Amino acid sequence: MRRFLCLMAALLLAAPAYATDPDIDNGEQLFRSNCATCHGLSARGDGPMTAILQVLPPDLTLLRGADGVFPLADVVRQIDGRDMMLAHGGPMPIFGFILEDQSGVVDDVDGTPVFTSQAVVDIARWLESIQR
Repeated sequence: MRRFLCLMAALLLAAPAYATDPDIDNGEQLFRSNCATCHGLSARGDGPMTAILQVLPPDLTLLRGADGVFPLADVVRQIDGRDMMLAHGGPMPIFGFILEDQSGVVDDVDGTPVFTSQAVVDIARWLESIQR
């Protein structure tokens, strides 16, 4: 029995920790620190770098589809660099490696978990909260 309890404790300690709730305020701060130079403080694509970009960044407050659904998993994959989008004459800077944090997860439209950092989840959830 003691061996079983030790094994269970070891497995629990080895399991990755996932934050359960996004911190939208943290997401806003992270966005302002990492994304606002191009996307603007309000995420409308009007950051100070737009004067020198070849392709203007999109208005991130208009990501909700015609069906009213925010593409959360797609946004996560854009931020962490899994889905490369050519823009600005080249790929969008990939912030996934900078935003390393406690592990986070969101569900894709088919229910498949998309694992990323909690910082990326926080940014994506903040973007979801400012949709117009």
